[in-house]
Amino acid sequence: MNFNYLANMNFKKLFSIGTGIIFLPLFIFILSTSSKEHEKTVYATDIDKNILVTNPESEFGIVVDSFKKQSDRIRWHQNLSQILGPHNLGRFSTHEVAREIDKVFDVTRFKAGRPFHFFYDKYDSTRQACYFVYENTPKEFLRVNLQDDIHVQLMERETRLVRKVCEDTIRNSLWATMQEQNVPTSLALELSEVYAWTINFFGLDRGDYFKVIYDEEYVDSTSIGVKKIHTAYFRHKGEKFYAIPFVQDSSRDFYNLQGESLRRQFLKAPLRFSRISSGYSLSRMHPILNYRRPHRGVDYAAPTGTPIHAIGDGQVIDKGYTKGAGYYIKIRHNSLYVTGYNHLSRYAGGMHEGVRVRQGQTIGYVGSTGYATGPHLDFRFWKNGHPINPLKVEAPPVKPVKQENRDEFAEAKDRCLEQLKETNNRKVVASRQ
Repeated sequence: MNFNYLANMNFKKLFSIGTGIIFLPLFIFILSTSSKEHEKTVYATDIDKNILVTNPESEFGIVVDSFKKQSDRIRWHQNLSQILGPHNLGRFSTHEVAREIDKVFDVTRFKAGRPFHFFYDKYDSTRQACYFVYENTPKEFLRVNLQDDIHVQLMERETRLVRKVCEDTIRNSLWATMQEQNVPTSLALELSEVYAWTINFFGLDRGDYFKVIYDEEYVDSTSIGVKKIHTAYFRHKGEKFYAIPFVQDSSRDFYNLQGESLRRQFLKAPLRFSRISSGYSLSRMHPILNYRRPHRGVDYAAPTGTPIHAIGDGQVIDKGYTKGAGYYIKIRHNSLYVTGYNHLSRYAGGMHEGVRVRQGQTIGYVGSTGYATGPHLDFRFWKNGHPINPLKVEAPPVKPVKQENRDEFAEAKDRCLEQLKETNNRKVVASRQ
């Protein structure tokens, strides 16, 4: 077996869910809300892997006072041999160490940019490595003990959950508001997932209000993201939207106060975050052709490469290229509805006529092919073969709380409402340390 593996995997691109959705009004109406820190409650997590209990005198389970540490980051095109080679591994060869690592952790998963460390006995002038540590994620790491025999362990740091509350009034976008709150950006994505079927996050109004109670996960004092949303409330266009979590048929989902699922037959939009650059119109001046004609779709401006999601379960009935639509794909959802997605830069893998797709599945990526002045998605909707305005489609909810579970759901609802009531006029802003 050749262990001269490439250690670099493509950097995980930071998915910027806020790009392109922050409006720039001439005057921003600033609504001040009182801020009072809420008591933090710490919870322990359940982890199946080896859990490392944090000790101030240890790092990665290694007593640091006994060793000197040398740290670096994996570089592009740097393989495992190049990482281990410059170091004194004692009686072990690079090949032997790589072989033992590969039994526990696939060395092709080593990623460029991730940190690694060598620990040496501080009193050993030969600088023979005693430990090699690779940090796969902020929580998970690989520890290789080289002192007596090669002993490889995939471990996790101890984490803690902090119950938090975030509430605010929308001034321009959910993304920007949460940036101002200094909470993890993933909270905006998680909240958009909860309300994906009921609130169009491209059409939020200034003055809309939200409150969400959630757990944030920490390694030591460093936040590694949102773990779970416990309950949420959104006031949008004067209407109140509650999100009550409830487990039914072994599946955790969110419901409104009446026990109706927040999930719908169709998502509200095929992109998670963007902005509407052009609406449905029977007479629109075409930006390229320079004459008026109907625009029977909604344009979502977004950066090239932004994932496009099927708004509902269905089957691909057409895909191809035309001079006007560029690369496009059509999906039939049932006997009534068909949706279309135009100007794609490329398709997702496996997309071909006849394939079944699931709601929320990535089917392609935003582009500017065909008649387009810039990257955007032209989203179309047909009912019984006739084009309709996608923003006016009302899809029924699915899977309400079953009658036999109503009493249990009522208890869960009361608990959530009490939590939201207790945190009125208070908000916890996450510390990004």
